[in-house]
Amino acid sequence: MVTTRGRLDAADPTERVGAWDFDDADEVVLFVHGLGTDAESARDHAYTVRRGLAAAGPGSESDIPPVVGYSWASDTDWGPATQTADANAAPLADWLAAWAESDGRPIHLFAHSLGARLTGETLKLLADRGRTDLLASVSLFGGAVPNDSVGTDGQYGPAVEAVDAPVYNFHNRNDRVLGWVYRVSNRTRAVGHGGLAGSADAPAGYTDIDVTDLVTDHYSYLQPEQGCLPRAVGRIGLY
Repeated sequence: MVTTRGRLDAADPTERVGAWDFDDADEVVLFVHGLGTDAESARDHAYTVRRGLAAAGPGSESDIPPVVGYSWASDTDWGPATQTADANAAPLADWLAAWAESDGRPIHLFAHSLGARLTGETLKLLADRGRTDLLASVSLFGGAVPNDSVGTDGQYGPAVEAVDAPVYNFHNRNDRVLGWVYRVSNRTRAVGHGGLAGSADAPAGYTDIDVTDLVTDHYSYLQPEQGCLPRAVGRIGLY
């Protein structure tokens, strides 16, 4: 795990915790969780992603990429959590740059729910810094950001186009959290519910992937046996 909990004001806001014994891996998945997640749940969610990848993979444990969980203080109300997501963009961008310099193995970023906002803000910062080469792919699962924000004229669209990696948006019309709660609270549609807004143009490198036939609710995207990782890993090229 990489965590910024209680560290955002520190000179070095990220701390590496847990076992990092994956020297034989060719690539790594970095998972950014969403809203309402404490430290223990963040670790559990990262492990769930690992199990989901194993269930979707070729069957050999050595072929499954290790999962690094990015743990941030989202266990609060929506408003403060969005501010914390924004504040985590710089630490995440810094960590990705440090990883590229110290390790260099490709990073595939998975973001769930409000983690899509943290990811979008990070992509903006990387574009501003001219560091668009730090990711191998970006995947949003049930992204809790407006459906026009990833368009070419949207808040994150230019950064999505600038990143030297494909960006996949796995969206699901069965997602009632996004279809009802998010829509009522934010007075806009989420990109994780129906994909890019019909009035918006898709940035180069951006792809909507409908997983309504695979995912039953907001919390099942990355679950083994019942999520959309079998479809995702094929598009991303993990196996």
